[in-house]
Amino acid sequence: MSERTVTQTELPDAAATLLADVPTQLWVAGVERPASDGSTFDVINPATGSVLATVSNATVDDGIAALDAAEAAAETWANTPPRERGEILRRTFDLITARRDDFALLMTLEMGKTIPESLAEVSYGAEFFRWFSEEAARINGRVTTAPAGNGQIVVTKQPVGICLAITPWNFPLAMGTRKIGAALAAGCTMVVKPSEDTPLTTMLLMKIMAEAGLPAGVLAAIPTVRAPEVVAAVMDDPRLRKVSFTGSTQVGSALLAQAAKHVLRTSMELGGNAPFLVFEDADLDAAVEGAMSAKLRNGGEACTAANRLLVQESVREEFTRKLTARIAAMKVGPGWDEASQLGPIINDRQRTRMAALVEDAVAKGAQVHTGGTSLPGDGFYYAPTVIDRIPQGSDILTQEIFGPIATIVSFDTEEEALRLANDTEYGLAAYFYSTDLSRVQRVSSRLQAGMVGVNRGVVSDPAAPFGGIKQSGLGSEGGSEGIGEYLNTKYVALPPV
Repeated sequence: MSERTVTQTELPDAAATLLADVPTQLWVAGVERPASDGSTFDVINPATGSVLATVSNATVDDGIAALDAAEAAAETWANTPPRERGEILRRTFDLITARRDDFALLMTLEMGKTIPESLAEVSYGAEFFRWFSEEAARINGRVTTAPAGNGQIVVTKQPVGICLAITPWNFPLAMGTRKIGAALAAGCTMVVKPSEDTPLTTMLLMKIMAEAGLPAGVLAAIPTVRAPEVVAAVMDDPRLRKVSFTGSTQVGSALLAQAAKHVLRTSMELGGNAPFLVFEDADLDAAVEGAMSAKLRNGGEACTAANRLLVQESVREEFTRKLTARIAAMKVGPGWDEASQLGPIINDRQRTRMAALVEDAVAKGAQVHTGGTSLPGDGFYYAPTVIDRIPQGSDILTQEIFGPIATIVSFDTEEEALRLANDTEYGLAAYFYSTDLSRVQRVSSRLQAGMVGVNRGVVSDPAAPFGGIKQSGLGSEGGSEGIGEYLNTKYVALPPV
């Protein structure tokens, strides 16, 4: 069974210098400012359980002030030439890339992922700015002659208006950049409410974007632990025209209800319960490698993570043995330690929830091959885990795990595999391994998910649409589709030429 093999918890030497450079107050109208009531909250380092930084705690008044600044900048920004908007995004990409080590360390300190994982996120997150810097100049409309010949049909695209982005803790940079990049490229202004667990990366991004030449007021950040009341006030303001949220389906559903009052445009990237199917004709070594990526990328704390590994019975034993050997050998510890392959869980609340899912499965007859326990010491660590023979009806098969726990369920036929894969209210991502081309076509078509990975364990790409179906959300982020989420369609009827 995996143990906590890395015990070094001293912060790296670069941490103090980096943290001194990160804004810790609100970012409104292009400058730092304290919360209107002077209150603050602590950001906890999950690797040690100690306070990493203290950040201003936005109030309702601060949320409205951010809207005021966004409104003041909205018309000028919407009328800024697309190429100029794109150049600012491109400069931001360059600045993030130049400071990749700083962003990576900061994410590791506040979220817990290993430095290699953080570096990968820096590349991924920055790429949204490069991608949307190019999309800004490619906002298309059309002009056609009316079929009756009585005029012309002119279709244009215009910015939605002021937007609110609510981002999660698991990808502190990328979950912001793919919303911010699309909104700003489209000509919208935006207020960002980052997760209270990981606000520091967003605050450093605000500073970097100001250095890139972003005009004051176009983008604001209001970290807060009073999210329900602050978000409700901002969404109740008729000046807001769109909300984009990444997080749980439960919260997303509540936000949709709030959005209905003013008929706000919404983008919702919600929960997932991704199946990972391994058919008997699969390359098993490749499937194990893919499962390691799909399950343990970002420590399993990803909405696209493989939640259920569905393996054909004829190869289940061999696949389980190989996967267990890989997972049991993982070294666990602080993400900044080079020896660590898996960092801590974001907080003790999440770790306790994961432990309860494992306990429920074991009580119902599941078999733990490795892990299955919290690890002692400072911080919030959980052993990387493999569980097999899980009975249907176990909570761990229906709830999003969001951690390093691989759950294996067997199937006999392709039809059964599809039934099990689609037996969920979620539909974000799905993965499968097969070398049969006919099966690849059949299964790809029938999996009920917005994204499908075929013989690969990672599907995210800034150039591709990211989004789900069913209770996994509405709309797409990234790709050419992403900017459309921040544009209104206008039809102008012209008389005959």
